[in-house]
Amino acid sequence: MAKSFLLQPRKVPKVSTKHRTICTEIPVPESLEVVKQLRQYEPKSMTGQPLVIWDHGKGDKVYDKYGNKWIDFSSGVLVTNSGHGNEKIKKAIIEMVNSDLMHNYCFPTEVRADLVKKLVEISPKPLEKVFLLTTGSEACECAIKLSRTYGQKVGGTKKIKIITFIDDFHGRTMGSQMAGGSKAAKEWIINVDKDMNQVPFPNAYKYEWADESRDDYSDDNCFNTWMTYLEEQKITPDQIAAFMPETFQGGWAQLMPKGFVKRLRQFCDDNDILLVFDEVQAGFGRSGKLYSFLHYDVSADVVCLGKGISSSLPLSAVIGRADVMDLYGPNKMTSTHTGNPVCCAAALANIDFIFENKLIEKSAMLGKICEANLTTLKQKYSEYIGNVKGSGLVWAMIFTKKNSKEIDCDLAHDIVRLSIEKGLLFFAPVGAGSTIKVTPPLVISEEALLEGLEVLEEAIEEAIVLRK
Repeated sequence: MAKSFLLQPRKVPKVSTKHRTICTEIPVPESLEVVKQLRQYEPKSMTGQPLVIWDHGKGDKVYDKYGNKWIDFSSGVLVTNSGHGNEKIKKAIIEMVNSDLMHNYCFPTEVRADLVKKLVEISPKPLEKVFLLTTGSEACECAIKLSRTYGQKVGGTKKIKIITFIDDFHGRTMGSQMAGGSKAAKEWIINVDKDMNQVPFPNAYKYEWADESRDDYSDDNCFNTWMTYLEEQKITPDQIAAFMPETFQGGWAQLMPKGFVKRLRQFCDDNDILLVFDEVQAGFGRSGKLYSFLHYDVSADVVCLGKGISSSLPLSAVIGRADVMDLYGPNKMTSTHTGNPVCCAAALANIDFIFENKLIEKSAMLGKICEANLTTLKQKYSEYIGNVKGSGLVWAMIFTKKNSKEIDCDLAHDIVRLSIEKGLLFFAPVGAGSTIKVTPPLVISEEALLEGLEVLEEAIEEAIVLRK
């Protein structure tokens, strides 16, 4: 379970390298008044992150105002793909602010026109129309609305089921949580939509039939076994409006078997079902492809985008087939901050920076370094690391109790705390609370990445000693 980090400062060894500086107690005693103020005026739900009081960020580093510097393995939860404080993005934001255009509702602007055109130009067919929003949750809500509307158009009022996956995360609004794969996250809703249905994600760690490393694995068996979960719920194709998986699951960073997705694509084509990929975490080079669904060599009908789209400001998007995106007429599908001009300027600069600096290719290359190092860690600490999966610069390590598959949230929490004390920044463990994500900005140097991975190993070693 998630837990708060303690307010008690700890004396920790000083650190001074090219990429890290720790020169105070952690958390910094002088910073605790800020934390206490936040805890007084914000809800308890905001107390789950490490007590690093950010002052500024630059590239792959985060700084406080007390002289400490961290290698950032969080990217602000997979947002700052082009790095913190990116000069090109800053310049675009400042120029837009100085133009005195900071809001426009849905009135047309040139910068919004430029962004939607750019997104279509870089996206594969048949993605040809874009609706700009603010958050990933909002994008997923919109995708659900469009999918159900399309389903009813082609199959009547019974074709409204949205099929998502166990352990998926699609956001924290009501619709996105009902679509999500955590039962606990939607207990508060009570009257959960009976036509939001979940089936297993083909996760090799959890299901033998999805494990491509097995000698008896086959794509046909994987897909056919997975289909039995629909049959058990008596769900038929004429009821399904859309399948909406996370391209890789946030808590696992694991892609689906490629052959499975190809069969799912064919099943959708055969039954007039939309295939919607939630790419809010997965897009803009994060996994070594522009969009992570490109790993599967299939087309998408609708894609939800966010986080790394701007590397900075709140912006999301739904991009899809024209016949789907045009289901609603004038003023029937809008949002107050649709295409905010400052956010659009940031996104345009970010996309240009990603392509100009070949960050997608860099992500893929550095991903091989992550794979080699993290696989070695899994072998070395196999008693405590249950799973390592990832691609590009998104990797997940699941920590378990010794020689079991039972998750160990306390161990993961201690590893994050110890890493912070050594100058390596993670966000709190995710998933069920035992998954540590390695997600640095795509601009990180190989040298800084390797140093961060060394620090991670030190933290794992020390945390395991604390277990004994």
